[in-house]
Amino acid sequence: MAGTTALPLQQLIASLDKTCLPKILQVCSGVYFQGSIYELSGSEVCFSTGDLIKVIDIELLSVCCEDISNKEKFELPINHTGSFRIVPEEMPYSSVEEMLSLRPVGLESCLPFTFTCSSKMTFENFTLGAGRALTVLSVERQVNKEDQVRCQVKGQQEASAEVCIPLSAQGEFRECVSEECFTLQEILSSPCLLSRRFHFVNTTKWENPVIFSPVYQVHAIMNLRKSVLKFPSSLEVDVIDVTDLCKDANFVTPLSLTEVLSQPDESFPAVVEIVESPESRPLFKSSWLSDLNQHNRLVFHKKGTSALVLVSNMKSRKMQQYFLVSQQYGGRFRRRPREFNSVYQLYVASVHAPGLKVSVTRNCEEVEEEGVPALSVGEQLEVLRCERMELPCEDSKGQKQSVEALLCQRLQESDDEDDEEEMKQDEKEEVFLPLYMQGHFVEVLSDNKKYKLRDLGKEFSLPLDVKVVSRDTELDTDPLAGFACVRIEAAMLEPIIQASFLHSPGQCFEIPTKWLSMSVSFTRDPLPWPSGQPPKCCVDRVTEVTDNFFYEFQKQGDSDAAPPPRPPKRNLSSSQSCKARKPSKKSSKVDKSKHRAHKSIPTKEVADLTLNSKKRPPAPPPPVVSDDQPPPIVPRKHSTPEMTSAKALPNTYVQRDDSKKKACEVAADVDSDHDYETVDENLITMMKTAQESIIFY
Repeated sequence: MAGTTALPLQQLIASLDKTCLPKILQVCSGVYFQGSIYELSGSEVCFSTGDLIKVIDIELLSVCCEDISNKEKFELPINHTGSFRIVPEEMPYSSVEEMLSLRPVGLESCLPFTFTCSSKMTFENFTLGAGRALTVLSVERQVNKEDQVRCQVKGQQEASAEVCIPLSAQGEFRECVSEECFTLQEILSSPCLLSRRFHFVNTTKWENPVIFSPVYQVHAIMNLRKSVLKFPSSLEVDVIDVTDLCKDANFVTPLSLTEVLSQPDESFPAVVEIVESPESRPLFKSSWLSDLNQHNRLVFHKKGTSALVLVSNMKSRKMQQYFLVSQQYGGRFRRRPREFNSVYQLYVASVHAPGLKVSVTRNCEEVEEEGVPALSVGEQLEVLRCERMELPCEDSKGQKQSVEALLCQRLQESDDEDDEEEMKQDEKEEVFLPLYMQGHFVEVLSDNKKYKLRDLGKEFSLPLDVKVVSRDTELDTDPLAGFACVRIEAAMLEPIIQASFLHSPGQCFEIPTKWLSMSVSFTRDPLPWPSGQPPKCCVDRVTEVTDNFFYEFQKQGDSDAAPPPRPPKRNLSSSQSCKARKPSKKSSKVDKSKHRAHKSIPTKEVADLTLNSKKRPPAPPPPVVSDDQPPPIVPRKHSTPEMTSAKALPNTYVQRDDSKKKACEVAADVDSDHDYETVDENLITMMKTAQESIIFY
């Protein structure tokens, strides 16, 4: 097709042969002036005057029918089953050859067809009068002679004769109305038939002549378009075929970072241009991020996978910070004990680290109905396994409840060789901690070794608390060295692109392609170093990220992990009856001390004297007061006799009055509310005396 003739897009695309693709078209005029935008099937189509469109494929969608009389248009599906008859042309043909050239080629149904001549014709010894109808039977190709058409001529008494007419015969020829019909597929397959007018056959819905125009789905490439553009050929725009003039046109294709990863290794290193800069709310706080602006150029050295760990500083600081650290980090770490604020956290940690040992950092009062034992500050526990334990009280249906609990072993350290046998028994003492129990624990460590970052990931499970004891000397500034403690949250393998700026090609940084949204295009610019002499690359090993990165990373983690369990539902009457149930003589003392332990103590100092209902060795004689032990609490001279009921308070070494103790036990055997009221009065008196004693000391 000529490259200087502007044609409607519909006409030009209809004239294309798929074997001649690709074709480069230039927009010259139409409704798409100055970057007008159309929304077509969910795709934005934008053409501006002068745009180049590289057509790489066409696909038939439907057929557009236009009524010649009123210019009304409608579409037919390509599988339309109706048939059509050719409407004879109004203008006469000047020769037989011209008339035949507009007939379809390769269709058997095109013959015979009938035409007339308005003037008298003489062929050798045969003369035809004006207006006689001639039916073309065949076209005869002659060797070294002029081609002819064999026609049949009907006489007045239906007699017929055959005559051969040369294709070059001149005259005024007109087609006659023919009875031959064509299908829509036959019309679309013949460029000659597409130029003709047709009548619908066997229908009265549309009586006027129509012309057909196929509508194609055009597959094209445009400059700075990320993907192949698809649009219908029926768009009202004029284009010019400039294939011969723009053979070397470079159509820039933007690529996302994930698409860059799919490029072959031979494509690197290369200079790329930023087509679309990163989003306005980035996930990184790197110095190089601010220079990733549109039209800036980078060097992509290589692609690959990098082993990274996500690190955070402790929450006790004013500002929480997060870092992505390469496992090539050269600093040294020392483990720090982890802190746990619930038994469930202990359970999660013990799954990854069997044999976990912890120390209690805050007193915990016993709650018998929920299976919560009493724990004292300084107690050491070794986590054994997770089991089910039965609660002492019943639920609303009167059935016993069982919950998941962590079986732990109390650890005791003996300072006296004489108590060795007794301490061995205590070492075997086991305690159940329900998973829903709140507590405060700190990990017990005996390891003081220095580790590399890669070694920590091999030997220990995450998360892990560590301290940087020696910085990475290859870094100008090591942000991790200034923290008293950091937590290694997780380890990951991230696809990355190693990049640098043109002005400093040796100072590289790694772009995690999964976490940065931008698009680039490969250029033909030369690399910023002498041929065959690439620079030695120094890669940043610590990259600060935002809290949004941390939250997005957590959302992509194990979202199916079970949440910490809740305490079981209890029957109120059942729990009350459990409290008020008459205790046996054997356990009456312990039950009384438990009841007193559930009462709130109004001062913080006394509240720290938490009771431990577990059986312990008999209280030793009052120890000598030292700096590392709390002072003993002894009754003052004016204390009331009921003070002796405070026998279960820790760190109180009081001479018991046997007669008073027996009276208290007898009172406990009476099944009435009176003995509990007496105990409450005694408790109030005891607390008042204890406060005075503490103030005294």
